[in-house]
Amino acid sequence: MNTDKQIAGKITPRHQDYGQWYQDVIREGDLAQPAEVVKGCMVIKPHGFAIWEKIQAGLDRRFKATGHKNAYFPLLVPMSFIKREAEHVEGFAPELAVVTHAGGKELEESYVIRPTSETIIGHFFSQWVQSWRDLPLLINQWCNIVRWEMRTRMFLRTSEFIWQEGHTCHATHEEAQEETMRMLDVYAEFAQQVMSMPVLKGKKTESERFAGALATFSIEAMMQDGRALQAGTSHDLGQNFARAFNIKFQNKEGKEDFVWQTSWGVSTRLIGGLIMTHSDDNGLVLPPQLAPIHVAIVPIFKNDDEKIRVMNAVEKIAAELRALVYGRDNLSIEIDRREGLSPGAKYYHWERRGVPFRIELGPKDLDKSQVALKRRDGGEKLFIPMQAVSSKMLDLLEQFQNDLFVRAKKFRDENTVSVDSYPALVEAIQAQKFASVRWAGDVAFETKLKEIQATIRCVPLAAESDPGPCIFSGAPAQHRIIVAKNY
Repeated sequence: MNTDKQIAGKITPRHQDYGQWYQDVIREGDLAQPAEVVKGCMVIKPHGFAIWEKIQAGLDRRFKATGHKNAYFPLLVPMSFIKREAEHVEGFAPELAVVTHAGGKELEESYVIRPTSETIIGHFFSQWVQSWRDLPLLINQWCNIVRWEMRTRMFLRTSEFIWQEGHTCHATHEEAQEETMRMLDVYAEFAQQVMSMPVLKGKKTESERFAGALATFSIEAMMQDGRALQAGTSHDLGQNFARAFNIKFQNKEGKEDFVWQTSWGVSTRLIGGLIMTHSDDNGLVLPPQLAPIHVAIVPIFKNDDEKIRVMNAVEKIAAELRALVYGRDNLSIEIDRREGLSPGAKYYHWERRGVPFRIELGPKDLDKSQVALKRRDGGEKLFIPMQAVSSKMLDLLEQFQNDLFVRAKKFRDENTVSVDSYPALVEAIQAQKFASVRWAGDVAFETKLKEIQATIRCVPLAAESDPGPCIFSGAPAQHRIIVAKNY
């Protein structure tokens, strides 16, 4: 028997059950559904994939602007490749999906379905790099990934997901470090300017860094339940994979050396972050820069005469709006022409899908030469002169985009607290907040945090000097770190 939570159209309030709210928003927003015939996977529906396409296009432009080129590498990775870098295989072993048979026969060597591509890309990089003239080598790949998950949640953690992974080679460690931070900055700028999602840039601890890397950096965002979302990572790989795959080059002095590498990536997890940063109890809320539809126009009429009048006006407004350029593309306008539905049902439909603005136009509005305009994130309807709609829309969209960021940052700032004792830390975590604490680096603290289901999210790069006793050991500490529960 269905419960209220499972009824189509019903969205569970966030305060009642945040996890169910999240699933309800995805369903009602027509973003995705579980792929019940393939354990742990999901089907991304057209509306959800349109959001991903905008994310992909925006990031791809940024990657190419920083000199990177796209390539594609095999989905199947020889097991021997995975085993070459010891720390790497140990880190990924529990998540590997392995192909042992093909063509009706057992394979001489098993293949791993790509969990990440450092190893197979390293194999080909060893063929592509001979001289310092071949460097830097800046490659990006858009692909799917398989990491076997026992507990899944759509967009946030599924056995298969879509991502991009950048892989680069450099002549010096300094150049590789610069690349690592450059791409972290690209992610942070995209998250804040395009997703309207405030993030913290920081370094991961040794226990949290990518398996096989020298150092891992991330962007961390706060979701509306106070949990942290690791929204992107950038890794300084040092020479670990270069040594494992013999990626050598002759430097300007004529000496042979191993290259210095980086890798960095974001995934469809960003859509989960988008949902949990902005959406409300009425459904999906999308920042205009990522909305597949910017404006939905709902014509209102009762008879054929009214329909002709209203639709003529609607078509004119839609044409004017479609001629506007927002960002790099024309505005996307949808006229709701569906028959047999009440205006209220249509409002509900577009609200659930997160369309930033809805225009309503009926005979009474025509008589007043105005339209009714509704922002998705609430507030009163605005009544705008019909001839002014196109001249105001770009500013309205930009205001909406900015308001979402300001609101999300205010929420994060109000829910981040500085604490100086372990009991206060426990209280902050139980209250679903980010805790800023001093830490002297004792790894036993990270083990202790498991008791309260929290982790060190990052050592913020922008942290100012704040010397004082470590919250765990009492030893001198110079900076504060961020502790939180996470997805």
